[in-house]
Amino acid sequence: MNDILVAKIGGSTLGSHDTTLQDIVELQRNGVRPVVVHGGGALINEWLTRHGLRSRFERGLRVTDEATLKVVVAVLAGLVNKEIVASLGALGARALGLSGADSGLLRAKLLDEKLGFVGEITSVDTTGLMPLLQTGVIPVIAPVAVKFEGKEQTAQLLNINADTAAGAIAAALKAHWLVFLTDVPGVRTGGGKVLSRLSVAAAGRLMQSGAIEGGMIPKVEACLAASAAGCHSVIADGRAEHALLAVAEGRAAGTIVA
Repeated sequence: MNDILVAKIGGSTLGSHDTTLQDIVELQRNGVRPVVVHGGGALINEWLTRHGLRSRFERGLRVTDEATLKVVVAVLAGLVNKEIVASLGALGARALGLSGADSGLLRAKLLDEKLGFVGEITSVDTTGLMPLLQTGVIPVIAPVAVKFEGKEQTAQLLNINADTAAGAIAAALKAHWLVFLTDVPGVRTGGGKVLSRLSVAAAGRLMQSGAIEGGMIPKVEACLAASAAGCHSVIADGRAEHALLAVAEGRAAGTIVA
């Protein structure tokens, strides 16, 4: 059985009450091979404001011009990534910070010219990840990609939705688990009920009706893509203590997407 777990976590500085990184270290000690994919939207907004730049979104995606891209890359691949790596190290783990640009891990094309330097993942090259996992290193991945034109790599960096990146990486690794740790209990119906399971057909209906909207859409779409590759995909409430351990042990609340 594949023992890889891909965990998508937020990019905000983790408070003392958050047990996510402790869970990741504990899971590794128990034989799981974790991969961490992180976001950083709130901190990007803060640093854009510091530089006098405005945050603008289209269809839930950050419009990324050249100046915004520099802040996005600096915050995601720099500050947030290294804070997580350092925190895991302080817990006794060996972690290595990467972005999707490293070794062409995430290869992408422009999603829409109106969005600027926002990428759509075309392929994932996991050859650089497997040696790390085999030697007990936890990869911590920032959602930045390299633009490819056909099979040719360019020098252009692209901003990638972190949820989409996590799903693509989980599918490429054929991970056993893909876990989204969020600040909500799970996927809700139009009536507000949290679903314990969500099928492909039901997901389509709920997205069409608007019950699934905003930032939940890329999470659900990523889960569906990963599930099609054989992953156990879960959207769980990361505010709950030891939520990630609970998912791995099959006792978590939240929504299983399959």
